[in-house]
Amino acid sequence: MKTIIIFGAGRSANSLIQYLEKNAFVYDWEIKVVDKNADLFAHKTSERMTGVTLDIFDAEQRGKLVKDADLVISMLPARFHHLVVEDCLKYEKSLFTASYESKKAHEYANEVKDKGLLFLNEMGLDPGLDHMSAMKIINEIRGKGHKLTGFESFTGGLVAPESDNNPWGYKFSWNPRNVVVAGQDGPARFIQRGKYKYIPYNRLFRRTEKIEIDGYGRFEGYANRDSLKYIDRYGLEGIETIYRGTLRRPGFCKAWNIFVQLGATDDSYIMEDTENMTHADFINSFLYYNELNTVRLKLYHYMHLDQDSDILEKLEWLGIFDDTPVGLTNATPAQILQHILMKKWKLEPNDKDMIAMWHRFDYLDAESGEPEIATASLVVEGDDSEYTAMAKTVGLPLAIAAKLYLTGQLDMRGVLIPTIPEIYEPILNELEENGIEFKEKILTEK
Repeated sequence: MKTIIIFGAGRSANSLIQYLEKNAFVYDWEIKVVDKNADLFAHKTSERMTGVTLDIFDAEQRGKLVKDADLVISMLPARFHHLVVEDCLKYEKSLFTASYESKKAHEYANEVKDKGLLFLNEMGLDPGLDHMSAMKIINEIRGKGHKLTGFESFTGGLVAPESDNNPWGYKFSWNPRNVVVAGQDGPARFIQRGKYKYIPYNRLFRRTEKIEIDGYGRFEGYANRDSLKYIDRYGLEGIETIYRGTLRRPGFCKAWNIFVQLGATDDSYIMEDTENMTHADFINSFLYYNELNTVRLKLYHYMHLDQDSDILEKLEWLGIFDDTPVGLTNATPAQILQHILMKKWKLEPNDKDMIAMWHRFDYLDAESGEPEIATASLVVEGDDSEYTAMAKTVGLPLAIAAKLYLTGQLDMRGVLIPTIPEIYEPILNELEENGIEFKEKILTEK
Protein backbone atom coordinates (compact mmCIF):
# COMPACT_ATOMS: atom_id res chain seq x y z
CA MET A 1 0.00 0.00 0.00
CA LYS A 2 1.33 3.43 -0.98
CA THR A 3 0.73 6.49 1.17
CA ILE A 4 -0.07 9.99 -0.09
CA ILE A 5 0.26 12.96 2.24
CA ILE A 6 -1.73 16.07 1.33
CA PHE A 7 -0.80 19.20 3.26
CA GLY A 8 -3.69 21.67 3.15
CA ALA A 9 -7.41 20.87 3.01
CA GLY A 10 -8.88 24.19 1.89
CA ARG A 11 -11.49 24.71 -0.79
CA SER A 12 -9.03 24.41 -3.67
CA ALA A 13 -8.11 20.89 -2.51
CA ASN A 14 -11.64 19.48 -2.74
CA SER A 15 -11.45 18.01 -6.26
CA LEU A 16 -7.88 16.80 -5.67
CA ILE A 17 -8.97 14.88 -2.60
CA GLN A 18 -12.10 13.52 -4.28
CA TYR A 19 -10.15 12.20 -7.29
CA LEU A 20 -7.40 10.59 -5.24
CA GLU A 21 -9.88 8.99 -2.86
CA LYS A 22 -11.72 7.42 -5.79
CA ASN A 23 -8.48 6.02 -7.19
CA ALA A 24 -7.25 4.88 -3.78
CA PHE A 25 -9.60 1.89 -3.96
CA VAL A 26 -8.28 0.97 -7.42
CA TYR A 27 -4.58 1.29 -6.68
CA ASP A 28 -4.51 0.42 -2.97
CA TRP A 29 -3.47 3.83 -1.64
CA GLU A 30 -3.74 5.34 1.81
CA ILE A 31 -4.35 9.09 1.89
CA LYS A 32 -3.66 11.39 4.82
CA VAL A 33 -5.11 14.90 4.65
CA VAL A 34 -3.25 17.27 6.94
CA ASP A 35 -4.46 20.67 8.12
CA LYS A 36 -4.42 22.84 11.21
CA ASN A 37 -8.20 23.20 10.99
CA ALA A 38 -9.84 19.81 11.53
CA ASP A 39 -13.18 21.14 10.31
CA LEU A 40 -11.78 21.34 6.78
CA PHE A 41 -11.34 17.57 6.49
CA ALA A 42 -13.93 16.32 8.98
CA HIS A 43 -16.45 15.42 6.24
CA LYS A 44 -13.81 14.20 3.77
CA THR A 45 -12.44 11.21 5.68
CA SER A 46 -13.32 7.67 4.61
CA GLU A 47 -12.07 4.08 4.62
CA ARG A 48 -9.05 5.10 2.53
CA MET A 49 -8.59 8.60 3.86
CA THR A 50 -7.76 9.90 7.32
CA GLY A 51 -7.45 13.43 8.62
CA VAL A 52 -4.50 14.66 10.66
CA THR A 53 -4.54 17.87 12.67
CA LEU A 54 -1.17 19.59 12.42
CA ASP A 55 0.40 22.95 12.97
CA ILE A 56 2.69 23.20 9.95
CA PHE A 57 5.46 24.56 12.19
CA ASP A 58 5.48 21.35 14.24
CA ALA A 59 8.66 20.03 12.64
CA GLU A 60 8.69 16.71 14.49
CA GLN A 61 5.17 15.61 13.57
CA ARG A 62 5.48 17.04 10.05
CA GLY A 63 8.70 15.09 9.55
CA LYS A 64 7.11 11.83 10.71
CA LEU A 65 4.31 12.22 8.18
CA VAL A 66 6.70 12.94 5.33
CA LYS A 67 9.00 10.06 6.29
CA ASP A 68 6.17 7.54 5.89
CA ALA A 69 4.89 8.93 2.57
CA ASP A 70 5.38 7.66 -0.97
CA LEU A 71 4.34 11.04 -2.37
CA VAL A 72 3.83 14.42 -0.72
CA ILE A 73 1.40 16.98 -2.14
CA SER A 74 1.39 20.51 -0.79
CA MET A 75 -1.71 22.67 -1.12
CA LEU A 76 -0.37 25.06 1.50
CA PRO A 77 0.12 28.77 0.84
CA ALA A 78 3.36 29.20 -1.10
CA ARG A 79 5.13 30.83 1.85
CA PHE A 80 5.01 27.51 3.73
CA HIS A 81 6.28 25.25 0.95
CA HIS A 82 9.90 25.58 2.03
CA LEU A 83 9.09 23.67 5.24
CA VAL A 84 7.77 20.73 3.26
CA VAL A 85 10.65 20.97 0.77
CA GLU A 86 13.18 20.60 3.59
CA ASP A 87 11.46 17.47 4.89
CA CYS A 88 11.12 15.94 1.44
CA LEU A 89 14.83 16.43 0.79
CA LYS A 90 15.73 15.02 4.20
CA TYR A 91 13.58 11.91 3.86
CA GLU A 92 13.99 11.60 0.06
CA LYS A 93 10.34 11.97 -0.93
CA SER A 94 8.92 13.40 -4.15
CA LEU A 95 6.82 16.56 -3.87
CA PHE A 96 4.03 17.94 -6.07
CA THR A 97 2.48 21.41 -5.76
CA ALA A 98 0.13 23.71 -7.66
CA SER A 99 2.20 26.77 -6.75
CA TYR A 100 4.80 28.70 -8.69
CA GLU A 101 8.27 27.22 -8.68
CA SER A 102 10.23 29.16 -6.06
CA LYS A 103 13.26 31.28 -6.89
CA LYS A 104 15.31 28.97 -4.68
CA ALA A 105 14.34 25.84 -6.60
CA HIS A 106 17.55 25.88 -8.63
CA GLU A 107 19.55 25.68 -5.39
CA TYR A 108 18.27 22.19 -4.63
CA ALA A 109 17.53 21.02 -8.19
CA ASN A 110 20.70 18.92 -8.43
CA GLU A 111 20.06 17.34 -5.04
CA VAL A 112 16.53 16.39 -6.08
CA LYS A 113 17.82 14.75 -9.25
CA ASP A 114 20.72 13.01 -7.55
CA LYS A 115 18.34 11.47 -5.01
CA GLY A 116 16.06 10.22 -7.78
CA LEU A 117 13.14 12.46 -6.77
CA LEU A 118 10.58 14.44 -8.73
CA PHE A 119 9.58 17.89 -7.50
CA LEU A 120 6.76 18.84 -9.85
CA ASN A 121 5.48 22.39 -9.39
CA GLU A 122 2.95 24.63 -11.14
CA MET A 123 0.48 21.77 -11.61
CA GLY A 124 -2.74 23.69 -11.05
CA LEU A 125 -4.74 26.08 -13.21
CA ASP A 126 -2.57 29.16 -13.63
CA PRO A 127 0.17 28.10 -13.30
CA GLY A 128 -0.48 24.66 -14.69
CA LEU A 129 -3.21 24.23 -17.26
CA ASP A 130 -1.98 27.40 -18.94
CA HIS A 131 1.47 25.82 -19.44
CA MET A 132 0.13 22.51 -20.68
CA SER A 133 -2.45 23.83 -23.12
CA ALA A 134 -0.12 26.51 -24.49
CA MET A 135 2.85 24.20 -24.99
CA LYS A 136 0.69 21.62 -26.73
CA ILE A 137 -0.35 24.12 -29.41
CA ILE A 138 3.04 25.85 -29.60
CA ASN A 139 4.69 22.51 -30.31
CA GLU A 140 2.00 21.61 -32.87
CA ILE A 141 2.51 24.91 -34.70
CA ARG A 142 6.26 24.49 -34.78
CA GLY A 143 5.94 20.83 -35.71
CA LYS A 144 4.22 21.89 -38.93
CA GLY A 145 7.07 24.25 -39.76
CA HIS A 146 5.18 27.47 -39.03
CA LYS A 147 6.95 30.45 -37.45
CA LEU A 148 5.40 31.58 -34.18
CA THR A 149 5.36 35.39 -33.89
CA GLY A 150 3.01 36.09 -31.00
CA PHE A 151 1.52 34.48 -27.91
CA GLU A 152 -1.15 35.92 -25.62
CA SER A 153 -2.82 34.18 -22.70
CA PHE A 154 -5.51 35.26 -20.24
CA THR A 155 -7.13 33.43 -17.32
CA GLY A 156 -9.86 34.45 -14.92
CA GLY A 157 -11.71 33.00 -11.95
CA LEU A 158 -15.21 34.45 -12.24
CA VAL A 159 -18.84 33.65 -11.47
CA ALA A 160 -20.96 31.43 -13.75
CA PRO A 161 -23.64 33.28 -15.77
CA GLU A 162 -26.50 31.64 -13.87
CA SER A 163 -25.07 32.91 -10.54
CA ASP A 164 -24.04 36.31 -11.86
CA ASN A 165 -26.43 38.57 -9.97
CA ASN A 166 -24.31 41.63 -9.24
CA PRO A 167 -23.16 44.60 -11.37
CA TRP A 168 -19.48 43.65 -11.03
CA GLY A 169 -19.95 40.26 -12.67
CA TYR A 170 -17.62 38.85 -10.04
CA LYS A 171 -17.49 36.76 -6.87
CA PHE A 172 -14.55 35.33 -4.92
CA SER A 173 -13.68 31.76 -5.88
CA TRP A 174 -10.11 31.82 -4.54
CA ASN A 175 -7.98 33.74 -2.04
CA PRO A 176 -9.65 37.18 -1.71
CA ARG A 177 -6.45 38.81 -0.51
CA ASN A 178 -4.70 37.95 -3.78
CA VAL A 179 -7.50 39.66 -5.69
CA VAL A 180 -7.27 42.84 -3.63
CA VAL A 181 -3.49 43.24 -3.89
CA ALA A 182 -3.12 41.93 -7.46
CA GLY A 183 -0.57 43.80 -9.54
CA GLN A 184 1.23 45.58 -6.70
CA ASP A 185 4.49 43.61 -6.82
CA GLY A 186 6.06 45.53 -9.69
CA PRO A 187 5.13 46.90 -13.10
CA ALA A 188 3.53 44.67 -15.72
CA ARG A 189 6.13 43.77 -18.35
CA PHE A 190 5.44 42.37 -21.82
CA ILE A 191 6.32 42.70 -25.50
CA GLN A 192 3.99 43.99 -28.23
CA ARG A 193 5.08 43.99 -31.87
CA GLY A 194 8.71 43.80 -30.89
CA LYS A 195 8.56 46.66 -28.36
CA TYR A 196 9.01 46.22 -24.62
CA LYS A 197 6.07 47.66 -22.67
CA TYR A 198 5.63 48.49 -19.00
CA ILE A 199 2.49 49.37 -17.04
CA PRO A 200 2.92 50.72 -13.49
CA TYR A 201 0.38 49.67 -10.87
CA ASN A 202 -1.37 53.03 -10.82
CA ARG A 203 -2.31 52.59 -14.49
CA LEU A 204 -2.71 48.81 -14.63
CA PHE A 205 -6.51 48.75 -14.60
CA ARG A 206 -6.85 51.52 -17.15
CA ARG A 207 -5.19 49.56 -19.95
CA THR A 208 -7.22 46.50 -20.85
CA GLU A 209 -7.63 44.13 -23.79
CA LYS A 210 -11.01 43.06 -25.18
CA ILE A 211 -11.56 39.32 -25.58
CA GLU A 212 -14.56 37.27 -26.71
CA ILE A 213 -15.13 33.59 -25.92
CA ASP A 214 -17.74 31.70 -27.91
CA GLY A 215 -20.85 31.05 -25.89
CA TYR A 216 -19.78 33.25 -22.99
CA GLY A 217 -19.54 36.70 -24.50
CA ARG A 218 -17.09 39.48 -23.86
CA PHE A 219 -14.34 39.78 -21.29
CA GLU A 220 -11.63 42.30 -20.56
CA GLY A 221 -8.08 41.44 -19.59
CA TYR A 222 -5.46 43.37 -17.65
CA ALA A 223 -1.75 42.57 -17.80
CA ASN A 224 -0.08 40.21 -15.35
CA ARG A 225 3.12 41.31 -13.61
CA ASP A 226 5.78 39.61 -15.70
CA SER A 227 5.06 38.07 -19.09
CA LEU A 228 8.74 38.10 -20.06
CA LYS A 229 9.69 35.13 -17.86
CA TYR A 230 7.62 32.89 -20.14
CA ILE A 231 9.95 33.53 -23.06
CA ASP A 232 12.49 31.15 -21.54
CA ARG A 233 9.93 28.75 -20.07
CA TYR A 234 8.15 28.25 -23.38
CA GLY A 235 11.23 28.55 -25.59
CA LEU A 236 9.97 31.74 -27.26
CA GLU A 237 13.24 33.58 -27.79
CA GLY A 238 12.85 36.26 -30.48
CA ILE A 239 9.05 36.32 -30.33
CA GLU A 240 7.48 39.65 -31.34
CA THR A 241 4.55 39.62 -28.91
CA ILE A 242 4.11 37.96 -25.53
CA TYR A 243 1.36 39.12 -23.21
CA ARG A 244 -0.28 37.35 -20.28
CA GLY A 245 -3.16 38.70 -18.27
CA THR A 246 -6.19 38.20 -16.05
CA LEU A 247 -9.79 38.07 -17.26
CA ARG A 248 -12.72 40.02 -15.83
CA ARG A 249 -16.12 40.97 -17.17
CA PRO A 250 -16.33 44.31 -19.04
CA GLY A 251 -16.45 47.33 -16.74
CA PHE A 252 -14.80 45.62 -13.77
CA CYS A 253 -11.34 47.12 -14.28
CA LYS A 254 -12.52 50.69 -14.71
CA ALA A 255 -14.50 50.45 -11.47
CA TRP A 256 -11.72 48.65 -9.58
CA ASN A 257 -9.35 51.42 -10.63
CA ILE A 258 -11.30 53.76 -8.32
CA PHE A 259 -10.02 51.81 -5.31
CA VAL A 260 -6.49 51.75 -6.72
CA GLN A 261 -6.44 55.52 -7.26
CA LEU A 262 -7.87 56.17 -3.79
CA GLY A 263 -5.20 54.02 -2.13
CA ALA A 264 -7.77 51.59 -0.75
CA THR A 265 -5.80 48.54 -1.95
CA ASP A 266 -2.61 49.53 -0.11
CA ASP A 267 -1.38 46.84 2.28
CA SER A 268 1.77 48.60 3.52
CA TYR A 269 0.51 50.42 6.63
CA ILE A 270 -1.99 50.16 9.50
CA MET A 271 -4.85 52.65 9.62
CA GLU A 272 -5.77 54.37 12.87
CA ASP A 273 -9.00 53.81 14.83
CA THR A 274 -10.30 51.15 12.46
CA GLU A 275 -12.35 49.55 15.23
CA ASN A 276 -14.60 52.64 15.22
CA MET A 277 -14.65 53.06 11.45
CA THR A 278 -17.64 52.59 9.14
CA HIS A 279 -17.56 51.77 5.43
CA ALA A 280 -18.17 55.44 4.66
CA ASP A 281 -15.45 56.52 7.10
CA PHE A 282 -13.01 54.23 5.32
CA ILE A 283 -13.66 55.83 1.93
CA ASN A 284 -13.76 59.30 3.44
CA SER A 285 -10.30 58.85 4.95
CA PHE A 286 -8.82 59.10 1.44
CA LEU A 287 -10.80 62.20 0.41
CA TYR A 288 -10.42 65.94 1.00
CA TYR A 289 -12.07 67.55 4.02
CA ASN A 290 -15.44 69.18 3.42
CA GLU A 291 -18.05 68.93 6.15
CA LEU A 292 -20.86 70.08 3.82
CA ASN A 293 -20.48 67.42 1.11
CA THR A 294 -21.32 63.75 1.55
CA VAL A 295 -18.68 61.07 1.13
CA ARG A 296 -20.49 59.96 -2.00
CA LEU A 297 -20.36 63.42 -3.57
CA LYS A 298 -16.72 63.97 -2.61
CA LEU A 299 -15.73 60.70 -4.25
CA TYR A 300 -17.62 61.57 -7.43
CA HIS A 301 -15.84 64.94 -7.66
CA TYR A 302 -12.43 63.58 -6.70
CA MET A 303 -12.52 60.78 -9.29
CA HIS A 304 -14.29 62.92 -11.94
CA LEU A 305 -17.19 60.51 -12.25
CA ASP A 306 -20.21 61.46 -14.34
CA GLN A 307 -23.56 61.03 -12.66
CA ASP A 308 -24.66 58.52 -15.29
CA SER A 309 -21.46 56.45 -15.08
CA ASP A 310 -22.04 52.71 -14.68
CA ILE A 311 -19.21 52.77 -12.13
CA LEU A 312 -21.56 54.43 -9.65
CA GLU A 313 -23.92 51.46 -9.64
CA LYS A 314 -21.03 49.14 -8.82
CA LEU A 315 -19.77 51.32 -5.97
CA GLU A 316 -23.23 51.88 -4.50
CA TRP A 317 -24.00 48.17 -4.64
CA LEU A 318 -20.92 47.34 -2.56
CA GLY A 319 -22.24 49.51 0.27
CA ILE A 320 -19.05 51.56 0.57
CA PHE A 321 -21.04 54.69 1.49
CA ASP A 322 -23.00 52.96 4.28
CA ASP A 323 -22.62 53.48 8.01
CA THR A 324 -21.96 49.77 8.50
CA PRO A 325 -19.11 49.22 11.01
CA VAL A 326 -15.92 47.83 9.51
CA GLY A 327 -15.32 45.67 12.57
CA LEU A 328 -11.54 45.27 12.26
CA THR A 329 -8.75 46.37 14.58
CA ASN A 330 -5.33 47.55 13.40
CA ALA A 331 -6.08 46.84 9.76
CA THR A 332 -4.47 47.95 6.53
CA PRO A 333 -6.54 49.59 3.78
CA ALA A 334 -6.36 46.37 1.74
CA GLN A 335 -7.62 44.30 4.68
CA ILE A 336 -10.55 46.64 5.23
CA LEU A 337 -11.48 46.66 1.55
CA GLN A 338 -11.29 42.87 1.45
CA HIS A 339 -13.53 42.68 4.51
CA ILE A 340 -16.13 44.91 2.83
CA LEU A 341 -15.98 42.97 -0.43
CA MET A 342 -16.37 39.61 1.30
CA LYS A 343 -19.85 40.64 2.36
CA LYS A 344 -20.92 41.12 -1.26
CA TRP A 345 -18.69 38.88 -3.37
CA LYS A 346 -19.00 35.67 -1.36
CA LEU A 347 -20.22 32.58 -3.20
CA GLU A 348 -23.53 31.48 -1.75
CA PRO A 349 -24.03 27.71 -1.15
CA ASN A 350 -25.77 27.11 -4.49
CA ASP A 351 -23.69 29.56 -6.50
CA LYS A 352 -21.46 28.31 -9.27
CA ASP A 353 -18.14 29.85 -10.18
CA MET A 354 -16.50 29.78 -13.59
CA ILE A 355 -12.97 29.49 -14.94
CA ALA A 356 -12.20 31.08 -18.31
CA MET A 357 -8.88 30.71 -20.14
CA TRP A 358 -8.04 32.04 -23.59
CA HIS A 359 -4.88 31.74 -25.70
CA ARG A 360 -3.96 33.40 -28.98
CA PHE A 361 -1.10 32.21 -31.20
CA ASP A 362 0.10 34.33 -34.14
CA TYR A 363 2.28 32.60 -36.72
CA LEU A 364 3.40 32.68 -40.34
CA ASP A 365 2.25 29.78 -42.48
CA ALA A 366 5.14 27.52 -43.51
CA GLU A 367 4.07 27.35 -47.16
CA SER A 368 2.42 30.67 -47.96
CA GLY A 369 4.19 32.90 -45.43
CA GLU A 370 0.80 34.45 -44.69
CA PRO A 371 -0.10 35.42 -41.12
CA GLU A 372 -2.42 33.02 -39.32
CA ILE A 373 -4.10 33.03 -35.92
CA ALA A 374 -4.96 30.08 -33.71
CA THR A 375 -7.02 30.46 -30.55
CA ALA A 376 -7.84 28.07 -27.75
CA SER A 377 -10.42 28.68 -25.05
CA LEU A 378 -11.54 26.82 -21.97
CA VAL A 379 -14.58 27.50 -19.80
CA VAL A 380 -15.37 25.33 -16.78
CA GLU A 381 -18.30 25.86 -14.41
CA GLY A 382 -18.37 24.62 -10.83
CA ASP A 383 -20.97 22.33 -9.29
CA ASP A 384 -21.62 24.51 -6.24
CA SER A 385 -19.72 26.70 -3.78
CA GLU A 386 -17.74 23.73 -2.42
CA TYR A 387 -16.86 21.80 -5.56
CA THR A 388 -15.95 24.83 -7.60
CA ALA A 389 -14.52 25.24 -11.08
CA MET A 390 -11.45 26.67 -9.36
CA ALA A 391 -11.08 23.50 -7.27
CA LYS A 392 -11.52 21.32 -10.36
CA THR A 393 -9.00 23.11 -12.52
CA VAL A 394 -6.44 23.51 -9.73
CA GLY A 395 -6.88 20.06 -8.17
CA LEU A 396 -7.49 17.66 -11.06
CA PRO A 397 -4.26 18.30 -13.02
CA LEU A 398 -2.31 17.82 -9.80
CA ALA A 399 -4.26 14.69 -8.88
CA ILE A 400 -3.80 13.12 -12.31
CA ALA A 401 -0.07 13.84 -12.15
CA ALA A 402 0.04 12.12 -8.74
CA LYS A 403 -1.68 9.04 -10.15
CA LEU A 404 0.68 8.92 -13.12
CA TYR A 405 3.69 9.15 -10.81
CA LEU A 406 2.51 6.51 -8.36
CA THR A 407 1.68 4.09 -11.18
CA GLY A 408 5.09 4.53 -12.79
CA GLN A 409 3.93 6.56 -15.80
CA LEU A 410 5.94 9.71 -14.99
CA ASP A 411 9.44 8.33 -15.28
CA MET A 412 11.45 11.53 -14.82
CA ARG A 413 13.38 13.18 -12.04
CA GLY A 414 14.39 16.68 -11.03
CA VAL A 415 12.61 19.97 -10.41
CA LEU A 416 10.12 20.39 -13.25
CA ILE A 417 7.01 22.22 -14.42
CA PRO A 418 4.54 20.70 -16.93
CA THR A 419 5.93 22.12 -20.17
CA ILE A 420 7.15 18.83 -21.63
CA PRO A 421 4.95 16.42 -23.63
CA GLU A 422 5.61 13.46 -21.34
CA ILE A 423 3.78 15.36 -18.60
CA TYR A 424 1.14 17.42 -20.35
CA GLU A 425 -0.10 14.95 -22.97
CA PRO A 426 -1.52 12.26 -20.63
CA ILE A 427 -2.87 14.89 -18.24
CA LEU A 428 -4.68 16.89 -20.94
CA ASN A 429 -6.10 13.65 -22.35
CA GLU A 430 -7.56 12.61 -19.00
CA LEU A 431 -8.84 16.12 -18.29
CA GLU A 432 -10.83 15.90 -21.53
CA GLU A 433 -12.44 12.72 -20.20
CA ASN A 434 -13.47 14.79 -17.16
CA GLY A 435 -15.04 17.56 -19.25
CA ILE A 436 -12.10 19.97 -19.13
CA GLU A 437 -11.42 20.49 -22.82
CA PHE A 438 -10.06 23.38 -24.86
CA LYS A 439 -11.85 24.56 -27.99
CA GLU A 440 -9.40 25.41 -30.73
CA LYS A 441 -9.94 27.60 -33.80
CA ILE A 442 -7.78 28.60 -36.76
CA LEU A 443 -8.34 32.03 -38.31
CA THR A 444 -6.74 33.76 -41.26
CA GLU A 445 -5.62 37.25 -40.34
CA LYS A 446 -7.25 39.95 -42.46
